[in-house]
Amino acid sequence: MKVSVCLAAYRGERYLEAQVRSILPQLCEGDELLISDDAPGGETERIACALAQEDARIRLLRGPGEGVVRNFEFLLGEAAGEVIFLSDQDDVWLPGKREAVLREIGRGAVLVLHDAALTDAELHVTDRSFFACRQSTPGFWHNVMRNSFMGCCMAFRREVLECALPFPRGIPMHDQWIGLAAYRKGEVRFLPEALILHRQHGENVTGGRTTLAQKLFWRVSLMCALPALLRHRGV
Repeated sequence: MKVSVCLAAYRGERYLEAQVRSILPQLCEGDELLISDDAPGGETERIACALAQEDARIRLLRGPGEGVVRNFEFLLGEAAGEVIFLSDQDDVWLPGKREAVLREIGRGAVLVLHDAALTDAELHVTDRSFFACRQSTPGFWHNVMRNSFMGCCMAFRREVLECALPFPRGIPMHDQWIGLAAYRKGEVRFLPEALILHRQHGENVTGGRTTLAQKLFWRVSLMCALPALLRHRGV
């Protein structure tokens, strides 16, 4: 199966190279790594260009400049793979991630969410299980109320995009929406293996603290978007 890795970048020069170099050894000929720089013209673009010159599987794109959700939406529209992996700019893939995820997809899953080890900025492990910290649990309604989907731990079959795109305006995050949309297409599988080191360094583009007002706005926006998913079988 051809794989597309969609990496959304935004001023990620500090960690981008380490992430890319952890991904490339797991890609096969014919796979692709798409990097969309949402703040082009800086050091992140320079690093990405240098990496692309080393490996033809890397394709550097200029993002829409509308934030992380729209950047991922743009990337997904460019991806050509049968299976799509999402990637943040500051994590590190552990050996065997691609193989473990594709094994589960080969067994019938349309979307796989795997566990992650949480680390500080220097990759010192602070917690061995994101699932345990988050109390991650499968199920459509559970993940409407308490989201377990973290994009950097997700991969899915291309047909999930038929349900997920375009992203409704105002949704809290792309990953929760994709995870919920996948329930329309088939089995969503939670894989209890930590397959990445997920850096938490205080400057993450996603996963930061939000105000109560922001959380309420996101909840309302999500509930307004849900009827489009609920009209389809599989939920």
